This record gives sequence, structure tokens and C-alpha cells, in this order.
Amino acid sequence: MKNDLFINNEWSPASSGDRFEVINPATEEVITEVASATPDDVERAVAAARACFESDEWQNMDARQRGKLLVKAADLLKERMNDVCELETLHNGKPLFESRIDASMASETLRYYGGWADKLGGETIPVNGPFLTFTQREPVGVVGGIVPWNFPLNLAAWKFAPALAAGCPIIIKPASETPLTALAMAEIMKDAGMPAGAFQVLTGGGSTVGAGLVKHPGVDKISFTGSTEVGKGLMRDAADTLKRITLELGGKSPNIIFGDADIKSAVRGALNGIFYGKGEVCAAGSRLLVERSVHDQVVEELAARAARMVPGDPFSKDTRLGAVVSKKQQESVLSYIEAGKKEAELVAGGNAAQVNGKGYFVEATIFDQATPGMKIVDEEIFGPVLSVISFDGVEEGIELANKTQYGLASGIWTQDIKKAFRIAKAIKAGTVWINTYNFYDPAAPFGGYKASGFGRDLGRVALEGYTEHKTVWVSL
Repeated sequence: MKNDLFINNEWSPASSGDRFEVINPATEEVITEVASATPDDVERAVAAARACFESDEWQNMDARQRGKLLVKAADLLKERMNDVCELETLHNGKPLFESRIDASMASETLRYYGGWADKLGGETIPVNGPFLTFTQREPVGVVGGIVPWNFPLNLAAWKFAPALAAGCPIIIKPASETPLTALAMAEIMKDAGMPAGAFQVLTGGGSTVGAGLVKHPGVDKISFTGSTEVGKGLMRDAADTLKRITLELGGKSPNIIFGDADIKSAVRGALNGIFYGKGEVCAAGSRLLVERSVHDQVVEELAARAARMVPGDPFSKDTRLGAVVSKKQQESVLSYIEAGKKEAELVAGGNAAQVNGKGYFVEATIFDQATPGMKIVDEEIFGPVLSVISFDGVEEGIELANKTQYGLASGIWTQDIKKAFRIAKAIKAGTVWINTYNFYDPAAPFGGYKASGFGRDLGRVALEGYTEHKTVWVSL
């Protein structure tokens, strides 16, 4: 297990020698201590990234060769999958089967963008006059990728895979709660043959490392996933250097069940939408809108199923609800639950839990009779807490779905495909799932409307954020 900084293809302690503890949230035990980077370490990493970007080796590397390096890294990640997944579960608390899903997608994301590396072409433009005019795509420069703790490796891959495919060296700043799989990925990148400075990892505090990358004039682009409030501050800090920025921020996503839905499938989808990842998912379907004609049936089935989702050891094959990431996060989630008990009707869960007398667990919690204006309805909880809201008819369903500052994702459950398409168009969200929820693919763009941010991860469109378009005029 690596626990130092990864700068310029070398492992080194922080310049101050400082370290911080990484805690297993399921057992409350210290896993290891990791280097805590200083501003000097940020300078070292940025200097190495710029040296890489400007080097003959990097500038003259064929795009196809970059793609091969990404595919090699995908292969190595797949080979080391078991060890990486155990690390992910160890410091995040999610069930091991979820870590396998996340790490598998990270590998597929590397493979997907490995295929894109040599396909970032321009176009010829038929302008007036005797000219040959064409565009070409060039990498934007050095990238800082700031990654949250809920999907530590997968969301990092959403950033480093397209950045490297486009020709941009990247510095990954993982969350302090979950730095271990980013460090494991650094070793994989080095073994895959990535040049020094192309992929680096700085562990440490957001106010030092994250802010340092955002403010540094040697960093050309920031890709951030995290809370809306932090995203706003990041935008302000990036303004001084006119840094390009992609923000994937918070969510309070509506999952809408209509009376004509396949109710059993919809209930399963609603549970997956909120309890997968312990609800620590920015796209979680945390607002369940249920048409009044099927409200009682849906809530009864939800409550019965939630009662069977007992928090358990994340390494057990039977566990479907792991530990939330930290004591601080557990306390935050429980504070929302206490507010909900005063505002709505608790029908499942509502308590902290422990496994073998330890751990930061929260029961699968469901509130009924929720309405807009309640704290549990309006604010992002980021935990296993579902609020059920009743509605009558399509128009009220659309109105309630859009009654939020966020716009990251949404779900629609109906057997009327015309109605589904109409609602999908009306909902202001970056992703709409119809008769499913919480599915992702490297080829499908992901990002938000409104306070959920701007720009997109994944898909071809993500590459736009890592490239410049240059226009070339040739007189004939």
C-alpha cells in the first residue's frame, strides 16, 4: 500500500513530513497514514506536469501511442482488480460488490478514451477566397482533477482518462477520506509506461492542495466533482487566472413513479436509486415522487424492503448497505433524519447502526408525507435517506420534479412511452432514466443543469473540455 505523494513518477513524503490518518469507517480503525502535501509540493507537481507537457517526449508522442498507454493501464487495473477493490471498500465503507462495479467502470473508461486518443481531428472549412482553412485540436495544458470520496477511483478515471487521451498531463487530488485507490492507480500508470509528470497524485487538505491547484497559474484546467458550495468558491478562485473549469456538483434528483408503472420494477428502481452507494451519490434519487393512485402500495413495499436492508460488514457478500464514509458524514446524515422526524412521517429506519459494536452506519431511512420546503426535501443529504412526495397527474409531477435548485439527474417510471418522452423533455436535468435508475457508461455524457454545475464528464463531449480548437488559414 503506497502512502506517499506521487510526483514525477517518484514516491516522496510531503516536504513538511506531515501525514494524516485514513480511517476504515466500518471499524473506526486507522488503515494507514498518508502524506499531507504542502504548497511546496503543489509547486513541485505543477512544475513536473508543465515540464512533461512541454517535453519533446510528450509533444512528439503519437496520439495512438497515448491511447495504447491508456489501454495498457486498463489491462493492469483489471489484473489488480481484487486488491484495488479491497482498498476502495476499506476506506470508503461501500460493499465490496459495489467497489467491483466502480473499478470495472474505471477500467472501461480508460479503455474507452484510449480508443478516442487518435480520433480528435479537426475539419476543413469552405471559406470565401483562395484559402485552405482548417481546424485542429490541441490539448489545453496541465489539468487539476479534484475528486470526492464517494466514488474515489471511478470519478478520478472520469477525469484522468479523457485528459490524458487529449494530451493533457493531470494532477489528481483525491479526497482525504479516500486517497488509497488514487495512489494505487499511480503505480498502475507508472507500470503502464506513462511518462514522468503525466499522471501525479497529491494527497492532503482541500484548502492547501485543491485551492493550490485552482489558483496556480501553471494549471490550465480544473475538473471538479463535489458540493455546490465548494464549486462556487472554486469558480471564484479560478477567475484570476481565467482557468477553464468543469463542475459536477450536488443534486436532489426526482425519481417519479406514475400510476401506470410496473410497480415492482419501480420500487426496486427507487431502492437502487437511493440506497446504492449508501445514498452517497450525487445523482441519488432522493426525492421519490409517487402518483397518489399508487402511493400507499409503493410506500408499503418500500418500507418492507428497506427494513430488510440491514447495514453489514462491507466485505460480506450478503451486505447491500455499508458504512457511510466518516463519523462527520454520519453525524450530518443523522441531523437531517432528526429534522425529518419533526417534518414528515418516518416509515423505515431513522437510526444510527453499528456492526460488531463499531462503525459509521445509518439505517435505510424513508420518510413519507414529505413536501417542498422541508429540509429533507430541499437540501442534499448525501446519505441513505428517501423522501416520498405525493402528486396528482403529469403536470404536477413535472412541476415538483423541477422544484429544486439542482438539475443533475431524474427517473421516470411509466409504461406510456409517449408520456415518458414528454416528461423527459420537460425535466431540467442532465440525465433522465426511463424505467431504470443509476446506470452509467463511459460513452454516455454525465453532468448537470442549474446548481448541479456545467460541463460534462464521459462521452465524446468530455474531450471538448480538454482541448483547444485552432484555426489555420493557408493562402493559395
